[in-house]
Amino acid sequence: MIHTGQALVDVVVEVPDLPARGQNVMATSATDYAGGTVTVLLAAARFGAECVQAGAIGTGPHGDLIRAALSDAGIGVTAPPVEGLDTGICVVMVEPSAERTFVTTLGAERHISVESLATSDPRPGDLVCVTGFSLALAATGEPLLAWLPSLDPDVVVVLDPGAAFATLSPHVRAAMLELTDVWSSNAEEAEDILRAAVQEPPKDLAELTTAVAPLLRGDAVAIVRDGPEGCAVHVDGVTTYVPGFPQTPVDTNGAGDTHTGALLAEVAAGTPWVEGCRRANAAAAIKVTRRGPESAPTAAEVDAFLSTV
Repeated sequence: MIHTGQALVDVVVEVPDLPARGQNVMATSATDYAGGTVTVLLAAARFGAECVQAGAIGTGPHGDLIRAALSDAGIGVTAPPVEGLDTGICVVMVEPSAERTFVTTLGAERHISVESLATSDPRPGDLVCVTGFSLALAATGEPLLAWLPSLDPDVVVVLDPGAAFATLSPHVRAAMLELTDVWSSNAEEAEDILRAAVQEPPKDLAELTTAVAPLLRGDAVAIVRDGPEGCAVHVDGVTTYVPGFPQTPVDTNGAGDTHTGALLAEVAAGTPWVEGCRRANAAAAIKVTRRGPESAPTAAEVDAFLSTV
């Protein structure tokens, strides 16, 4: 599994509430984590996938933290370091409800090129992951959209659209959707892309997932998540609702990325999509009971969890 997106440092602060504009609140904790694409890759690696970060990493202390987290998990890095520029941060404010609010800076992770992406050398059957946040800026979107069409047709392109995707220009959205073999989003992101396509989104999760699939190329797979409710998956013309495992959350940051990483690792190992979604639902359920974006469970932990439900 190859990720082309942004590896960032998540500066996670737990707050009693978000401050009013111009005001201040006291955080109860503050911790730096390797986040962004690292969350997806760690989840996949803990499920046994061979993983590579193809996006850029800086040369300062934030970049060092990212490289250390990837190295400790046995995840490769292919692009050369961005000299003289550090990786950016994402300030994550986590409320007692486990809801989170983000403020992201820009840094070395935005310095990619067709050549740097090509160092990942995708082969037929590999999964190449793209985030909609890469497409939101020309610095990362243009090289990515120039490189992806050059890949072997049997390379599987996975799009996690994020909140940014539906707001992009119709040209950029269309170019990316024509390259997408697997769509993985939350329900709000799926609703947004349907509205952007001038379609009224269905309320039912399975129907929502079915409606997204025709926007993609060929016989693409579509997965739409709805937090503790689970997800739906459209594959081979059939949509299946896969129930979730509701938990009392302490931190929802990274739950969707954990789901994506676990699911892709399962599918890469030959697990059918529906069963992969069930196991990914369990992985996300475990993750929300743990603090920090680096807290994805292992496949063995998911086995143990599923044996009790």
